[in-house]
Amino acid sequence: MTIEIAIVDASIGETPAERNLTRELDAPDVTVTTYAASEGMVPPAAAGDTWCYDGVVISGSQTSVYDDESWIHELTAWARGVHRADVPVLGICWGHQFLAQALGGRVVDMGAYELGYRTVERVGDDPLFAGVPASFTAFETHSDRVAELPSGAVELARNDNGLQAFRLGSTYGVQFHPEYDRETAEWVIDTKGLSGDRLRSVRQTVTDESVAAAREATHVFENYLSMVADHGRRPHRVS
Repeated sequence: MTIEIAIVDASIGETPAERNLTRELDAPDVTVTTYAASEGMVPPAAAGDTWCYDGVVISGSQTSVYDDESWIHELTAWARGVHRADVPVLGICWGHQFLAQALGGRVVDMGAYELGYRTVERVGDDPLFAGVPASFTAFETHSDRVAELPSGAVELARNDNGLQAFRLGSTYGVQFHPEYDRETAEWVIDTKGLSGDRLRSVRQTVTDESVAAAREATHVFENYLSMVADHGRRPHRVS
């Protein structure tokens, strides 16, 4: 039985987003289709009362979720429908903030970047974090954060910069990037225009040890796919 996953790629221009997510979602009996959200592409919505994919993963982006962009407004309406249909969704970084905002939460500018390999602490237990240590390493690159969760949402992880993961029904968000490899981490750091001590301190987080430790965070993808499989099959209309 094949699981069909839609990747909503919210990044702008040429980025490693699709490559990284496709790699981490690569598993037997899983098919992945990518839609470039910033170019106005979203997965087809529904056939009758059923959605076209078993799960949705929303990527990071160089934009802010509160930017006044038509594609963000259109994606918001689409995401609310997916959530109402109880389709399992995983949002990463921008996707995490986007889902929180779309479902009634609030996202704010931090005034500075959280950037580099950082420590994240789990809060409670949730199937998404099965096999992930209570304290784990993950790559961060964001200057916005979720300041208020939607009503009914549960906090799943945090660090000294605030919320790092949440769940609302079958919708999940993680602020960190479990899909990043070393190449992507170094590429992102080099695109931020940092210099001097700040650049050196961020680069110093990229070590063999931190890159290896961050592999533990990739368990969220295996766990997400398991939850999608357990959630139950839905008829599809892929167009």
